[in-house]
Amino acid sequence: MRAAIGKYVVLPSEEALAAVTLWVAATHIQTALQHAPRLAVVSPTKGCGKSRVLDVLHETVHQPMMTVNTSPAVIFRIIGKNPPTLLVDEADTIFGPKASGDSEILRGLLNAGHQRNRPAWRISGPEHKPTPFPTFAMAAIAGIGDLPDTVMDRAVVLRMQKRKPGEKVTPFRSRYSVPELNALRDRLTAWLGPLRGQAARMVPRMPVEDRAADTWEPLVIIADLAGGHWPAQARAACLAMTRHEAAQDEQSSLKTRLLRDIHRIFAQADNPEALATQDLVAALIQDAEAPWAEHGTKGLNAYHLSNLLRDFNISPANYRFDKSRQAKAYMRNRFLDAWARNCPGLIEAAPESEHGAFPARVAQGRPPAAPAGTLPVGPPGGPAGPKRAH
Repeated sequence: MRAAIGKYVVLPSEEALAAVTLWVAATHIQTALQHAPRLAVVSPTKGCGKSRVLDVLHETVHQPMMTVNTSPAVIFRIIGKNPPTLLVDEADTIFGPKASGDSEILRGLLNAGHQRNRPAWRISGPEHKPTPFPTFAMAAIAGIGDLPDTVMDRAVVLRMQKRKPGEKVTPFRSRYSVPELNALRDRLTAWLGPLRGQAARMVPRMPVEDRAADTWEPLVIIADLAGGHWPAQARAACLAMTRHEAAQDEQSSLKTRLLRDIHRIFAQADNPEALATQDLVAALIQDAEAPWAEHGTKGLNAYHLSNLLRDFNISPANYRFDKSRQAKAYMRNRFLDAWARNCPGLIEAAPESEHGAFPARVAQGRPPAAPAGTLPVGPPGGPAGPKRAH
């Protein structure tokens, strides 16, 4: 199974390949497990192989249920004593800033279903009786950008990237690939079926604690049942991947702080169309309570700022200010989507294509035409910078 998965997709690491293999196997004994770990398949952009991972999972996991925007009501009624394995694609459209109210219900379902005996109660039937609906089911969720924190906290996380030049995969063709993967699935089912009772009694030694241990325990149980090199490999993967996510959480918190601070700086400058990079950096460093003056070895600079904002698809562009002065600057409308997605406490809307709204991208490094009037550009608390030319 490990060889077959590695043949069709390039995963971030050998530890990630081992984790996916064990997760697939765990779906075949989920009725014996106390926790149903989520598999979060995320990437910074499209074209990183997320959907191909779901294609491979669809042919190898226990009773797959592939969905893009199935309603929570349907999922509630499908999960039972022998639940399917949920495969959710395009999760960024489900949990994005313009998602419907069902997204919160689905997030609650995914969170509750991580642990056995956490039913969702609904009024059901002609007599309107309170009815418990099971939520316990394994789930793989794929999308661009991180999933909600509460889902990521219950997941084995695969951070997919585009393939490097020279990294090759076998083309996934249904005629040949599906029979091969289905045969491996059937062999897993035959091997693990008689071991459900033993798996239910196992209390494996875990290298992590708390929720991370709950999430990784099913994978370690499979590894201990397999024996050989798997027990050590599973625990090594658990340590490496949970430590990586802890570092990602710390970095993510820093980036969220940066987005909030930039929002404040724009607001204090009366929300100009753009702020020069040097002015934005200066304003960030001036905040004595923020970490930016001590960021890196000599404090935050333009290079650091660009790196921190890259994951949000925000970059500086050439901008022409008053008196023909041109400088690198950050357009405010480029932040709207990131603010809406990552800083829900801020009242912002993503840029629209309606009349009067600025486009999200600056064509060929040049800004859109200026509105009537002038806009101040400069750090808060200081003199206004050059005014925007007509």
